[in-house]
Amino acid sequence: MSQQTTEQITVFADYVCPFCYLGRESLDQYQAERDEELEIDWHPFDLRSGKRGPDGEIDHSVDDGKDESYFEQAKENVRRLQDEYDVEMELELSREIDSLNAQVASYHVKQHYDYDQWLDFDEAIYAALWQEGQDIGDPDVLADLAAEVDLDATEIRDAIDDDGLREELTQQFSVAQQQGVTGVPTFAYEGYAARGAVPPEQLRRLVEGE
Repeated sequence: MSQQTTEQITVFADYVCPFCYLGRESLDQYQAERDEELEIDWHPFDLRSGKRGPDGEIDHSVDDGKDESYFEQAKENVRRLQDEYDVEMELELSREIDSLNAQVASYHVKQHYDYDQWLDFDEAIYAALWQEGQDIGDPDVLADLAAEVDLDATEIRDAIDDDGLREELTQQFSVAQQQGVTGVPTFAYEGYAARGAVPPEQLRRLVEGE
């Protein structure tokens, strides 16, 4: 189990959100200027819940209010932030990929392993999707990523198939909504919050009040 450090920032995120990836890159840049590590308290958020069918498939026919102009604008914003944060990405959006299995696996690791092991797995999931274009909804991909960071691949497969764990994760999604989280990434620190892939200086103001 992870042990809470002196300082901890809460991050609500979904792996399939490009701005969550970019926001974590911004957080890494802020972390690099700190003397002490700011531990990430990750809270899962499900962007695909309203479009996920009974068999787990993503149904794009469901109207979520996002048209093609929305996605084109999102791509432009992703490209702008890539330049701003000096980040290379294989994908700009990931509309066909569902992160539910990845979130289940990550949630299991967060509950049962120490912080550094979870962080390695978390970063591996982000990199697999956004740097390599892999399908992080595929249990085989997640098992391979687990093995690469010295986790038990079979255990990760079992976690993905655990209905009880899925129900617990669903409850976590509901808790995030009840706390007023409507979009990701959302960074929260001591009662204050910043939403979006905000720059490192904004994260510094959030945490340090400067």
